[in-house]
Amino acid sequence: MSSQTTVAEYLFTRLKQLGVGAIHGVPGDYNLTLLDYVEPSGLTWVGNCNELNAGYAADGYARIKGVGALITTFGVGELSAINAVAGAYAERAAVVHIVGTPTRAAQDGRLLVHHTLNDGDYRRFGLMACHVTVAQTRLVDPRTCAEQIDEVLRQCVLHSRPVYIEVPVDLVAAPVSAERLATKIRIPAPIVTAESEAAMAKVLGKIGAASRPVILVDGESRALGIVDEVQELVKSTGWPTWTTTFGKGLVNETLSNMHGVYRGGFDSEFVKEFWSGADLVLVFGPHFSSTNSYGFSSIPKTEAAICFSDTEIRIGSEIFRDIPAQLAISTVLKHFQSSKAASPYTTYPQLPKDEIIPFSEVSRDGSITQDKLWKLMAGFLQPGDIVFGETGTAGYGVRDMLLPSHTRLWAPITWLSIGYMLPACQGASLAQRELADVNEDNGVKEPRTILFIGDGSFQMTAQELSTIIAHNLNVIIFLINNNGYTIERCIHGLREKYNGVAPWRYLQAPSFFGAKEDVPTATAKSWGELENVLADEKIMNGKGLRMVEVFMDSEDVPTGVLSLMMEKEQVRWKGTGRP
Repeated sequence: MSSQTTVAEYLFTRLKQLGVGAIHGVPGDYNLTLLDYVEPSGLTWVGNCNELNAGYAADGYARIKGVGALITTFGVGELSAINAVAGAYAERAAVVHIVGTPTRAAQDGRLLVHHTLNDGDYRRFGLMACHVTVAQTRLVDPRTCAEQIDEVLRQCVLHSRPVYIEVPVDLVAAPVSAERLATKIRIPAPIVTAESEAAMAKVLGKIGAASRPVILVDGESRALGIVDEVQELVKSTGWPTWTTTFGKGLVNETLSNMHGVYRGGFDSEFVKEFWSGADLVLVFGPHFSSTNSYGFSSIPKTEAAICFSDTEIRIGSEIFRDIPAQLAISTVLKHFQSSKAASPYTTYPQLPKDEIIPFSEVSRDGSITQDKLWKLMAGFLQPGDIVFGETGTAGYGVRDMLLPSHTRLWAPITWLSIGYMLPACQGASLAQRELADVNEDNGVKEPRTILFIGDGSFQMTAQELSTIIAHNLNVIIFLINNNGYTIERCIHGLREKYNGVAPWRYLQAPSFFGAKEDVPTATAKSWGELENVLADEKIMNGKGLRMVEVFMDSEDVPTGVLSLMMEKEQVRWKGTGRP
């Protein structure tokens, strides 16, 4: 390795070392010279249609590959992306946001250049980024650039949250020492202390005394890097296990002791009664937002819960700090692997599991309805698929789908930015393709990315179809045409115009967005038509983009939370005397 490199080459080499194979973004005058180094560094450049979409795509990529990267220009570009970066922060995706900025001389001289607020203050945008990133750096001196880059990237990986790097135009090609590149960025190993041992002894004591233990797997387990260990624990204990919506897909749902998403106050009476009798709940990667916890109703009772988060263990109301989750769960696993104690369960009641229903349970001529669609569509899924359910009815429906092994799922968690899922599935699909070796090791040869999205959400970010097409990504889109924002209708304004959208000819979109050949498309208005679509080899096992438009009633929603909300809004609307 040469003893010297440039700032741009150093940064991109570091990203490659972290597993990044592609960078999303949009060109702009302050990042153009930076972009000159992307592909020569061995990275794929993905030019998105706008910066917001690029940020969404980098987020989706990061959740599959571990780290994603985004390049925008100063001011107008970075502010267009900040909504996506905030979502990545809220839901813990490790996105590196690189911003090309004006020269140091322009900044030091407070010149009134374009893309500023014309007041000479260049720090405003960086200060905005401070609120939605875990670490930030402004490169100003070639002697310290390498060290600054390394530390920010370390924080990105350590916390699995976005970071922000400013690269002035005049520093892009500045020479820096390449010496540090010989050593990869590493996360400090956890240190066992007397305090951590005492805390873990208390955890193991609680486990040993439990007679009705259960496990709840939440989505921050991915960010904490403990998914494999959690999976092993679920298998080795045999304890009844649920996930949150955020955690769905992280653990193999075909295991006999997996019982789907725990819905708290919205679950069946049988499940609620079983949970009320649990004397221990091991919670991994808790993320108790209102939407992820069914209005806070699925949060385990404090006296029974042991929660494992970044560097804390919460046992009841006690908090034990400085115990990384990886250290904690490895200790618990060793306990079960070495312990000869009998399981508290010889058997337990037959708890409900997600299921797949066949087309024989629906009438071929009948209209497609949300109460059966999702469990029926589960039969379409294959091992290795990545499934997206956009904010809206789809995001609630996909929670009912029984997932095959090695399948990942996205559903609305906390940020709920409508339109996120289409660009995110582009990023995830690209990451999925880059992981071909991992897929083959899992016996998956042709993994697919499958997006369920409503017509309103699709209209937000439809341009990214062009990126999917340009990169020949293996994406299937099921577009739910229910004439607008049905999820908003559940909340308020059942038949108000503001919850409608303009009618589009959706299946003509691939052609408009640059498909050189005919993209397999189909329409389904009845169960029989949907069954024919799913039997179509070009849709089921084809390659590249495929698109299916599924027509549904504007007031039809999945059973559960949304159906209760819809019933209340229909009653309220009827009381207005309006048709």
